[in-house]
Amino acid sequence: MILVTGGLGFIGSHVVLSLLAHGQEVVIVDNLANANLQTLERLEFISSMYVPFVKLDVRNTPALNKIFEQYSIDAVIHTAGFKSIEESRLKPLEYYNDNVSCIMSLLRAMQRTGVRKLVHLSSLAIYGLSSLELSEEIVFNATNPNPYIKSQQMIEEIIRDTAKTDAEWNVSILRLSNVMGAFENGILGELVPPLPKNIVPLAMQVAAMQRDCIELQRHSETSDGTVIRQFVHVLDVCDAIFASLFWMQSRQGGCESFDIMGHQSSIQNLIHSIEKVTETEIKTVDAQYRYQELQETASISDKAKTILNWTAKRSIEQMIQDQWKFYQNSLKN
Repeated sequence: MILVTGGLGFIGSHVVLSLLAHGQEVVIVDNLANANLQTLERLEFISSMYVPFVKLDVRNTPALNKIFEQYSIDAVIHTAGFKSIEESRLKPLEYYNDNVSCIMSLLRAMQRTGVRKLVHLSSLAIYGLSSLELSEEIVFNATNPNPYIKSQQMIEEIIRDTAKTDAEWNVSILRLSNVMGAFENGILGELVPPLPKNIVPLAMQVAAMQRDCIELQRHSETSDGTVIRQFVHVLDVCDAIFASLFWMQSRQGGCESFDIMGHQSSIQNLIHSIEKVTETEIKTVDAQYRYQELQETASISDKAKTILNWTAKRSIEQMIQDQWKFYQNSLKN
């Protein structure tokens, strides 16, 4: 059985559905801070299966211990945590407390119960560098001031230090590019709050005439002034996780990291792609405020392809089409 932390969130729920489709047994823990029980109902409806769920904050180690004691858990996929780079500047304590405390609690519970197989979802932002040529060999920029980035760097250090203490630890760290998309036919996707934190939901609110415009930062030294990112379909992420689990079965132990990158685009070009898919104009205005951010974040690594036999299959257009379809369906419910 596989434990998925944050299993009712956007990425976590797709991971759960993917695992069920591959015949895996799954148990979900989620504190519902960024999710709701509607997603659980949707998962059970789509899969026609009962999905064990426990409302639990992963930082509650004694309660988490009971989950490991109650279920026969073989591996953990850790998707829980706060993930907004911009928000972390405003709420540094919350980000350090949630992200760092979560991994410490989880590793303690795993160590106590003898579970040694972990897939941890991180981010390409962890490098703390502005570059279009990132790879796993590059050393992190530990001087980057962003709390989210620093919390992710701390998490990897904690995982690696823990893995060194016991040769049976089998850990795969997946550094994800920006995740978009939804399950096929728009039956599962990202539940968008009234005030989204990411550019794609904001643009889709404009396309659905729920918002007049979106503000864009145009302070980067790029061709159109907006930052450049890589984007990967959430189902490609699920494929990478399953590939990691399969690969980990054939090795004795250790801790490896993989850049899970997708397709590169500036934010302005991404908006143009959203306009084409939604057949609407996405009005933008230049943001009056500015904040420090990485101008370019993209990896050129082929490590995931070489070792995991994984590459991103779905285009940016496919990501937008799937996400737009789910968003339209969610407006009808």
